[in-house]
Amino acid sequence: MGFFMNNFIKQLNADAQENTVANEDVAASEPTATTNAPEVAETAAVVETHAKPAYVEPVQTAHDDFDWTVDKRNMGVYSKDEKAKYDTVYEATFVNINDGEILRGDVVGLTKTDAVINIGFKSDGLISLNEFRDLASVSIGDVVEVLVVEKEDRQGNLHLSRRQARLQRAWERILEVNKTGEVVTGYVTSKTKGGLIVDVFGMETFLPGSQIDVKPVTDYDQFVGKTMEFKVVKINEQIKNAVVSHKALIESDIEAQRAEIMGKLEKGQVLEGVVKNITDFGAFMDLGGLDGLLYITDISWGRISHPSEVLKLDQKIQVVVLDFDDDKKRISLGLKQLTPHPWDVLPETLVEGAIVTGKVVNIEDYGSFLEIQPGVEGLVHVSEITWANTPINAKEFFKMGAEHQAKIVTLDKDARKMSLSIKQMAEDPWTTIETKFSEGSKHVGTVKNITPYGVFVELETGIGGMIHISDLSWMKRLNHPGEFTKVGEQIDTIIMSIDKDNRKLQLGHKQLEEDPWNSLEDTFGVGTTHEGTVTKKDDRGALVQLAYGLEGYAPARHLFKEDGKQVVAEETAQFVVIEFDRNEKRILLSHTRIWEQVIAEEKEVAKKEAIAENEQTKKAVKNIQSKVEKSTLGDLGSLADIRAKLEGGEAAAAATPEEGK
Repeated sequence: MGFFMNNFIKQLNADAQENTVANEDVAASEPTATTNAPEVAETAAVVETHAKPAYVEPVQTAHDDFDWTVDKRNMGVYSKDEKAKYDTVYEATFVNINDGEILRGDVVGLTKTDAVINIGFKSDGLISLNEFRDLASVSIGDVVEVLVVEKEDRQGNLHLSRRQARLQRAWERILEVNKTGEVVTGYVTSKTKGGLIVDVFGMETFLPGSQIDVKPVTDYDQFVGKTMEFKVVKINEQIKNAVVSHKALIESDIEAQRAEIMGKLEKGQVLEGVVKNITDFGAFMDLGGLDGLLYITDISWGRISHPSEVLKLDQKIQVVVLDFDDDKKRISLGLKQLTPHPWDVLPETLVEGAIVTGKVVNIEDYGSFLEIQPGVEGLVHVSEITWANTPINAKEFFKMGAEHQAKIVTLDKDARKMSLSIKQMAEDPWTTIETKFSEGSKHVGTVKNITPYGVFVELETGIGGMIHISDLSWMKRLNHPGEFTKVGEQIDTIIMSIDKDNRKLQLGHKQLEEDPWNSLEDTFGVGTTHEGTVTKKDDRGALVQLAYGLEGYAPARHLFKEDGKQVVAEETAQFVVIEFDRNEKRILLSHTRIWEQVIAEEKEVAKKEAIAENEQTKKAVKNIQSKVEKSTLGDLGSLADIRAKLEGGEAAAAATPEEGK
């Protein structure tokens, strides 16, 4: 470049020598092409200084033919037109460039850190060797694309960048392939948050984790360092950022395969698929680019609680197409349909009356379903569990997965229904009920159920009856049978009656002992007084616990004490029997009558004493009258006192009965 510039300057100097103008006025008025501007200015000033005096004929001296317009570098002075002409010629020798422009340049030199690039401009540019790391090597003479960052920076240097040129070209290509949908090849350089960084055409793009594969990917590291194909799915022109997808390529391939498969699908067609996902309601099958759903009810003729009981991930199986929807691209598959329905190939041993073993697969309030073999089930109704007439809860009797033996009662192959019986495995005990459970016989049973009106007791499997609440105890008056016994407890019973047709037994418990009320009437007769403890009290009265386990009842008005207060709960006091009903098993008591009776007795004693004293007084009067023959004033006075005393006694005696009422 320097050699070129020297030759060019020499040529200009030669041209200037041929066209030099000797006139000093012209030399003073025209600028020079030399870079030594001060010297030209000085010469011009000298010429201008000598021009001021009047004209004097110059003295001829040696070298008068010397051209003073040429300086020591052999450069002359040009006119405006000549200068413009030569400027144009000079500028035409350089490339016209703009900032941001991409050009091709030659590598004309190499240093330890930089490459010298000639793009045909006034000066060469330097580019760091770091921007050539993508190349195996760089040598003098190589041609590379560079971007003009600045034609002249602060130091006057040409600023070039190969990296920015590559990024610009890469961005232009990315914009183009985004429009055309062309598949590009990229190199996965690193992992970042939420995905991967991919080098496409030398530019970093983002590959989201959700766009790596059609299957969820958790390990991103396995893709770092790999070269893969992608589609540009999103660009941001403002920040020059692009998002690529590998999943889109897979989906496009799958879509093509899917369209091909859907075009050939037929109901009943058998396909081979791979189990790709298992859920609670079924399994998703990969049919080679097309997914189908195998519902749990179509996996096995028998009942299963979860598809994983039969299927495993990545398992290859054959399935049959049950239905499909071209628009929604849904395919329903079946596995059990590849084998005959179990009801259509029932073994000859399954007939009515046969004994079978089944597993509990479903429990309802009305009974339980037993699976005899996969796909073949029978119902054991609650009425076929036991011969007993007592209600049975199927959910308490059966347990899921448990096995039971049962007898086939009915079998309908066309309707695919079967009814089973557990109780018919044994003889009906009610046919010979009188033999073992005759009326009046005593037995020990188990309390199975308690209701407000009685207790259900099982004597043996299938045989039981009820004890009415009134037949539980002679002595206690029960509000609920639960006060007397509990479920699961053993209880002594006596069979009071048998209803063979309705399969019912009337049982009793208190009848095991004689009725104590027949012998207690004398002990607890009306008017007898007994000590009792109040066990329960309310506004209407109180229950009183007496001797021998008896209970009496005291109305509220008969609980008052002499001080006006009432007998309270848990208090022990004296009570008098005011009513004894043997038939109704009822005893009425009163505490109030006790102290009222004491007061009445005291009044009766006072009355009797008054009457006795009155009789004595009458006798005394009669004696006095018989002795006195004549009355005197003194005698009359004594008689008057006696009469008053007698009248007073009679009046007191007459008043006593009224007070006792």
